[in-house]
Amino acid sequence: MGRISTLVLIGFGAFFIALAPLLKFWAAGQIVSAPAAQFGILRLEAKGAQYFSLQDLKVLTGDLDIIVTTRGDVKDANSQRVVWDEATVVNDVTNKRPQIDISERRSAFDRYTGLGVNCCGSSIKKAPVTLEGQIYKFPFDVEKKTYKVFNSTAGKAFDTKFVREDKVNGLPVYVFEQTAPPTKTETRTAPANVLGVTGTTGDVQVDRWYDGKTTYWVEPVTGSPVRQEMQRHEVLKTQDGIERSVAFAATAKMTEKTVDDLVKTAQEGKNTINLLRNIIPLVLLIVGVVLVLAGAVLGRRPRAAG
Repeated sequence: MGRISTLVLIGFGAFFIALAPLLKFWAAGQIVSAPAAQFGILRLEAKGAQYFSLQDLKVLTGDLDIIVTTRGDVKDANSQRVVWDEATVVNDVTNKRPQIDISERRSAFDRYTGLGVNCCGSSIKKAPVTLEGQIYKFPFDVEKKTYKVFNSTAGKAFDTKFVREDKVNGLPVYVFEQTAPPTKTETRTAPANVLGVTGTTGDVQVDRWYDGKTTYWVEPVTGSPVRQEMQRHEVLKTQDGIERSVAFAATAKMTEKTVDDLVKTAQEGKNTINLLRNIIPLVLLIVGVVLVLAGAVLGRRPRAAG
């Protein structure tokens, strides 16, 4: 019976010792991932924004309330990817103009790395799009380097550079900045007289051009952005290349309530990763060593004469 007890102790001890590095270096990375059943509402505000009002046929200035709702499409997710649908509604609070802009976005991305995956009907405003770079999140264990991050306004990925370390509500973060060069995003028609085009009547074709700067505050362990600021500048140009009007010019910032919620979620994710990568493997290792030593000591005891 003593020999059996010794073997059991040593066997369990060896198992726990082997399990510790497996959990630390492999299983934790497989367990912690972006959720398929995502649901979240983010709010941003833009003070003193300017935009061309289709209702008023002129540029208005006002404070904007921006609501971004994200839902996960569970049926199109699998063990490697998730698919999220996003709806953004922009309301002009100052001029009492609700829903001055409504846009939709559908994105598939690797649930572990955050990289875009081209499948499942990825689109922006119902138009198919080729995804590249980081989508929604940075990879786990973010490095102080340049990443490609997808810009949904331009429909392209641009370099996003690490610029400094910071803290958001006491949570250590990395700050990244992306500068998007002037990019044509659409072509439409508009009344010539509204745009100040002389020598013609009726409608003229105009191109919408976008450039901007986006700043991300990212919790580095989880890769989750906890604060975001977007400087967005869009103009309307006629086909001769002359800028005719502001289309949209604003600096949108996440509300403090949204930042608080994101910080809380990132901290919980960071704690979970620390538990899986460090605390549980250390406990398993200690327990395993104790069991092996206990088995060895038990095995050396002299057997009672029978």
